[in-house]
Amino acid sequence: MENCCGLLTSKQEPVPLKSVEVELEVRDHVATVVSTLNYENKEDKPLEAVFVFPMPGDAAVCHFSATIGQTQIVAEVKEKQKAREEYDDALSSGQQAFLLEESDQSPDIFSLSVGSLPPGESASIRLEYVTELAVQADEGLRFVLPAVLNPRYHPQGSEGVQVTSVPASLVPYSLSFSARVSSPRPVSKVESNCPMDPLKYLNTEQSQATVKLAAGHKFDKDVELLIYYKDAHQPTAVVEAGQTSAKPGTLMGDPLVMLSLYPEFPQAVMSSLASCGEFVFLLDRSGSMGVPMNNNEGSQTRIGSARDTLLLLLKSIPMGCYFNIYSFGSSYEHIFPKSVEYSEKTMEEALKKVEGMEDDLGGTEILEALKHIYSQACIPNQPRQLFVFTDGEVGNTKEVINLVKKNSASHRCFSFGIGEGASSALINGLAKEGGGHAQFITGIDRMQPKVMQSLRFALQPAVVDISVKWDLPKGVSVSVLSPPITTLFQGQRSLIYAQLTGQSPKAAEGSVTVKYSLAGHPSQNKLHFNLKPAEDSGLTVHRLAARTLIRSLEMVEDEEVVEGGEPDEGVKKKKVVELSVQSGVSSAFTAFIAVNKGSGETIQGPLVRRNVPTPMPMMAMCGGGASGGRMMGRPIPRMVSCSMPMRRTVMEASPSAQMVNVGGMKSCSMPKRRTVMEASPSAQMVNVGEAQSCKSMESCGRMKTLLTAMRRTGVVQRESLNCSLDIEPQQPPRDPLLQLVSLQKASGCWELDPALAAAVGKTSEEVENTKPASENKEVWATILALIWLHGFKMDAQKEWELLAMKAVSWLRAPNAPCVAECVEAGNTLLGCKVQKDALGI
Repeated sequence: MENCCGLLTSKQEPVPLKSVEVELEVRDHVATVVSTLNYENKEDKPLEAVFVFPMPGDAAVCHFSATIGQTQIVAEVKEKQKAREEYDDALSSGQQAFLLEESDQSPDIFSLSVGSLPPGESASIRLEYVTELAVQADEGLRFVLPAVLNPRYHPQGSEGVQVTSVPASLVPYSLSFSARVSSPRPVSKVESNCPMDPLKYLNTEQSQATVKLAAGHKFDKDVELLIYYKDAHQPTAVVEAGQTSAKPGTLMGDPLVMLSLYPEFPQAVMSSLASCGEFVFLLDRSGSMGVPMNNNEGSQTRIGSARDTLLLLLKSIPMGCYFNIYSFGSSYEHIFPKSVEYSEKTMEEALKKVEGMEDDLGGTEILEALKHIYSQACIPNQPRQLFVFTDGEVGNTKEVINLVKKNSASHRCFSFGIGEGASSALINGLAKEGGGHAQFITGIDRMQPKVMQSLRFALQPAVVDISVKWDLPKGVSVSVLSPPITTLFQGQRSLIYAQLTGQSPKAAEGSVTVKYSLAGHPSQNKLHFNLKPAEDSGLTVHRLAARTLIRSLEMVEDEEVVEGGEPDEGVKKKKVVELSVQSGVSSAFTAFIAVNKGSGETIQGPLVRRNVPTPMPMMAMCGGGASGGRMMGRPIPRMVSCSMPMRRTVMEASPSAQMVNVGGMKSCSMPKRRTVMEASPSAQMVNVGEAQSCKSMESCGRMKTLLTAMRRTGVVQRESLNCSLDIEPQQPPRDPLLQLVSLQKASGCWELDPALAAAVGKTSEEVENTKPASENKEVWATILALIWLHGFKMDAQKEWELLAMKAVSWLRAPNAPCVAECVEAGNTLLGCKVQKDALGI
């Protein structure tokens, strides 16, 4: 079989990873994931298999072991450089060794090295991690098993090692996935973006259930589960006993408590929206944003969906606010030199610029754009709200998040990860450090409702003066391990981890009170909990707490860690390594290492390296999102590098690596000339040779899409296509909702014109002739638009409710005398039965 895409060695060597088995256990909102990777060496020489793969960015990796025959070797956590040296020394002496390490730049990328696997031998690698599940807008809990690793763009000058990737359809190993869900409350349903076998309940209360991934997973998407409980998201507290072998007074030796808080705000406050603020929108325009949102025929591109979303945002901003729009790729652009006051003129100017935005700015260098935004002075009495839209394909994740953290006092950051494989570490990190909210848009998700939910969060009064007070029995003290709570949102969970020291009487209780101020009104939420440790919780809470502490330490500067005296650059690393080794949870400064010293036999012969490919959608591979990255220190167009460290074992595929063999696609009659992009300094772009059969190419829709994306991003030039094939994508007709929204004025009203009549499905004469004689045209047009929204688009209410509120406010201002008559006439014209009260007027 000829391959159309992917970094593959010219000899087409077999991949030693044969299957991946994943078992998920969800207890309430905490997930434990056990992955088993099965390797087999079918070659006639010993192998080293290297697999770079994605992980949830907030996962606590807590177990790593290898089984060879009847022998199981459990890995230890050690300082990263020591672990690497131990691994290399083991391979040099003919021993088997296994190394698992986190990327230096991003905590959601790991590298697994399986060393010295003799010919004919098999090995099973067991990897375990725990993580909290994020709460969605509809109260579902979201679990994602990352299966897609997109290219990560690295700015020029940064170092990294190539990630081996192939199209999803060519992944040479299989995936099996099963989940067990349990909760004190009934499980109402489990949904997935992938085909699943039916949900099976394990008890009559329906509080335990299992579900499995249907056979034949295509690796074209991450595996996503949405778990729904009845009476979801009640405040809870879990007390977990310490490790019996650990010393009392230490993190692992003392009991820990995990508090889950869900604040409920007064409805009167929630319905009031701010009329001030500086809204800064930062849009990714790298080449990868030209990829379709999903694999469905005719799916809108990421950049197209982002343009539509900006339209809704710009129509929903209240009068009196300020705004600006930035976009970034290899460089960055802005619509206005600085934020401007929101008006009809500035809104229209911005919308014209937005309509012309394409995925044409090359790579994904978000850092410089953020630096420029933060260099702009904040506007007095206009709180800054930053909205970031990106597919998350960056390599300098920690540097970007650190910048947001340094500027967290001056703004709130709302982040949106677009498409499969968006970096969870980046998207969640931006929101966490920026005091905002993170959203992921994958599969058939629409971007607009999720973004509008975040806009509602941004417009609501900020929660301030947050404090946490503990009330515990005498003799028990508490040390809070989590960073201070800085933001609270309606219906969103806040977690607190704390260490309990001292002895408590049996059946003792404690309580915690969270106090805060919202729109000038002091409020509080109190939670009582039993200090008796829960049964069968293992060390899950301890590992999650350790992960929280480790991530907090990794994010601070070295001088912040030092208690008096001169800063020591190694202090932070020392603290993280000690905590990581003590808890058995991975970090940026440690790695899991296992060496098989049992057999005593050395493995003979030269060691050959094999890179296990990760799945990547074909369009993501060819879309150019990682333009300008570096491979082993040398430039290579449209290729990417993940920032995993280079060890003594040098990657074999350097001179023979091949990428994007367009001519090799069997489905298209194209020549096999020099169509390969080689990893050499002189490589500039793929030269797609003369097409011998335009008819054949026209019949290959996928090829047209592929070439379009490659041309957009500079991989293929239009001139090199020596045929009359029109590869421009056809624009789908505009959504009727967006058509109506685009006509709304900044003030909130609509004008009575032919465009409005067409948007509501009527002729100009029908709209003009049914207008009540005593009402002006703008009032009539606005009421018609509101009736149409309520009558025909209630399923998309989250997308238009804010701009509808602005329209209602406009109607109230002039005190329109004939509103009731207009509503009645509008219902008659449009064939609706919308009540005046339902419109809010």
